[in-house]
Amino acid sequence: MPTPPAELDSRLDQAIARLTAVARRGDGAPPVVSVWLGDLTGRPRLEREALAPHYAASTMKLPLVIAAFRRAVRGELDLAAPVQVTGTFASVLDGSPFSMDESDDQDPETWAAVGRTRTVAELAEAAITRSSNIATNLLIDVVGLDEVAEVLRIVGCSPATVVQRGIEDAAARAAGITNTVTAADLGLLMAAVGRREPVLGGDAVLAPVERLLGRQEHRDQIPAGLPTGTPTASKSGWIPGVSHDVALVRPDGEEPFVLAVCTTVDLDETRAASLVAEIAVEVWRAEHPAGEERA
Repeated sequence: MPTPPAELDSRLDQAIARLTAVARRGDGAPPVVSVWLGDLTGRPRLEREALAPHYAASTMKLPLVIAAFRRAVRGELDLAAPVQVTGTFASVLDGSPFSMDESDDQDPETWAAVGRTRTVAELAEAAITRSSNIATNLLIDVVGLDEVAEVLRIVGCSPATVVQRGIEDAAARAAGITNTVTAADLGLLMAAVGRREPVLGGDAVLAPVERLLGRQEHRDQIPAGLPTGTPTASKSGWIPGVSHDVALVRPDGEEPFVLAVCTTVDLDETRAASLVAEIAVEVWRAEHPAGEERA
């Protein structure tokens, strides 16, 4: 039998306290660690500060790519269409140009194509699997932020989850235009992917999105806390002081589940990823008290 939610919550509290004992946010505030665990209907099994808002980091790429595939299925966007690759974009605040920093990205392939083209499908692949920032901004220009907002609305996300600007748009950021998420809303988004939510376009939209998420290359957070070989489709995000992950987990022979973890805590990148992975360890152990340990 799975561990009762109250006991799991207590175990998570102990693990989080141990892992964040010396951590404080950059503003001196205590760390915020949010957890949402639920099934594919979007029904939560555990919520721990799940409604707390966090800076989204790269988790905002999940609704963006869903929006891209929705537009493609509706016939409004050709996934094979070429997109001119540039590292300069227009701010959503006032249209002023800003340039991205290649050294802050992890996608040399798309950066190598500056001055040439990549298809919409290639940009979506890079945005998810390599968490490419340049591909994300190019995709925003093609898909539109209104379409991303519609995805969030359909899923039932709270007003705390918004995608209002591209990455490195400093003018917009200074004006308070930002991207934020909650663990609960990330959980709802991923649950919608897992159940092939018809209003989002069903299998035609969400099956390819899940396949992309399954090819995610950054697997040091939730997937690292699960037994080796456990099928996952995930999207992580991180900047200094922030580390998040949301994963659709399909264990062999078991019901699938979604785990979302958001952390705003003053830890270095490796320790922050380890914190998220350890939360996944505790969740797995609670769901399998007499079963497998992490390999």
